[in-house]
Formats: sequence, C-alpha cells, structure tokens
Amino acid sequence: MARVLLVGESWFVHMVHQKGFDSFFTSTYEEGGGAFIAALESTGHEVVYVPSHEVASRFPDTAESLDAFDVVVVSDVGANTFQLLPETFERSVPTTDRTELLRDYVARGGGLLMVGGYLTFSGIDAKARWGRTPLAGALPVEVLDRDDRVELPSGVPPVVVADHEVVAGLDARWPALLGLNETVARDGAVVVAECAGHPLLVLGEYEQGRSAAFTSDVAPHWAPPGFLEWGGYATLFDQLVRWLGVRS
Repeated sequence: MARVLLVGESWFVHMVHQKGFDSFFTSTYEEGGGAFIAALESTGHEVVYVPSHEVASRFPDTAESLDAFDVVVVSDVGANTFQLLPETFERSVPTTDRTELLRDYVARGGGLLMVGGYLTFSGIDAKARWGRTPLAGALPVEVLDRDDRVELPSGVPPVVVADHEVVAGLDARWPALLGLNETVARDGAVVVAECAGHPLLVLGEYEQGRSAAFTSDVAPHWAPPGFLEWGGYATLFDQLVRWLGVRS
C-alpha cells in the first residue's frame, strides 16, 4: 500500500449580506477531499492531508521529507501557494521553490498526480500558473497559457479509450462530470480516458518516476454526487495510486 500526501482541496468563503442600507459579512472554511481520502483509506492506503492554507508551514521542504511519501497528489491549489512563501513574498527572503522540489521528487522515482479544478493546471483566469513552474516538465500533459476551463453544465460521461491496469475492471463509460481543465497530452504519454473529447486521465513517466493528470475534479463542483458515489470511484483511484507508487 502507498503512503500518499494530498495537498490542496480546501478554501475559505467570504460572503457579503446586503439588506437594504446595511450589510454584514460571514466567512466559512470548507474542505473537498473527503470522498477521495475515504476511497484511498478504504483500499488500504495511508493519506496525510495538507490543506491549501497550510502548504507554507506543512508541505515537505526537503528531498528527504518528500521521499517519505510514495505518491503526492496536488488538487485544486495554485502554484503561487508553493512558490510565494511568506518569507519571500512579504520579506524578500529567498526560499526553496517547492515546485522544483516536486519535479526532482518525480525524477528520483516518486509518483505525482495532479487533479483538476479552478486552481490547478492553468485554471480560472490562468491564475493557477502550473505551466510556468519547474514541475511542468514532469507532468504528462502540457498546460495551456490561458484560462483552461471546459465547463460542461449538462454533464458528459467520460469514456475509457485505452487498455491499462489503472482502469482494469471498470466500465467503458463513467458517470458524468461537469467540467475539466483543457490540456494537451505530451508525446509518449498514454491517454487512458477522455471526456467531451478532451484528455481526462493521462499517464506518463519522467526520468525514474511516474506522473498522472486527472483533469477533472475528485470533489464538487465538477465531480457531482453521481461520480463520487460511483462504485468504480475507489477502484479507479486505488489502482491509479498503486501504479504511481511503483518506483523503478
């Protein structure tokens, strides 16, 4: 079984309530990785979760600490969170580029999964910026240099387009998704599943390691209840993590 580091899948919401002349504010904190974590733990994997706002303080900052994990999952959190630590952004102190740490982790034999969302790959208004980081070259897809969202509000079922152990035993069509990030599969990468004609699940290798892109979400809103409750959900991500965790 794999030891998995899940990074991201958390957010704060600040709301303005306007009632005539007066207004007031409320704030909430939410996490979206519950179904994904439960699926991996139910199949025997160990998951360590670092929410988006704790990356600066809890994400491994050395090769040794990162190598304690078989697979790292980056889900719906932008590159700025990994590159602009408080020391650098607020006080102009040089710090380790954690996207470079991730690239080198894969090169040494680690497994990396990037999951789609409004702040992964390029993301909304191109704010995720992953295509402009050292990690970009280790991904099995090319990240577009623009807003890459493909919104599918009517829902589109993904389809398996290649035989691979990651999708063994799964149906050829999966429950509908509501959107994804548009990417381009790199030469030599394997597109295992597509959605609305776009790569959905892409597998690749980088030096001694393996990487994967799942370009939609593992949580709402792009992953609706039908996908999260699908009997193949746990099987898909269990088999994907197992494949990623194999070191050469």
